[in-house]
Amino acid sequence: MDRLRLIAFDGEDLGIIAAHVQDAVLKIGDLNYLPSEKRFVLALNRFVWEKAVDGGSNKSFERRKTVLHFERVFSVQSLALDQNNRDAVLSILTIRHEAGDAETPNAAEFIEIVFAGGATLRLSVECIEAQLTDLAASWETSSRPEHDGEANES
Repeated sequence: MDRLRLIAFDGEDLGIIAAHVQDAVLKIGDLNYLPSEKRFVLALNRFVWEKAVDGGSNKSFERRKTVLHFERVFSVQSLALDQNNRDAVLSILTIRHEAGDAETPNAAEFIEIVFAGGATLRLSVECIEAQLTDLAASWETSSRPEHDGEANES
């Protein structure tokens, strides 16, 4: 399959990116906020859900090196995230969008990146502007992520 490249400018677009990065894994050290550029970057290993078709005879799956970045970021807040433990592994559950209110200084929107185990990043942004880009490196994996209430097909 061709490498994925997605751009989000609204909540619906961001939902599509969220679906593609569900179960992506990364290390805390792969989270980078560049305040002078108003950019937040995540380097992650994305599970390729679009190739994981249920019911097929192929029981191998794929992960791919991917970069996700957000533009126009004013600030980043974290909850339950030990930023000193740069080798700790995180798994993305979802990405959510929340509209700001008129009383919020310098921000019209919020983007929350929710990780397994309760950790959350909250980006204060001027507007939604995100881009997901698959890189060339990919590898096969025999396991498919499982979620509560579903059986693993592998």
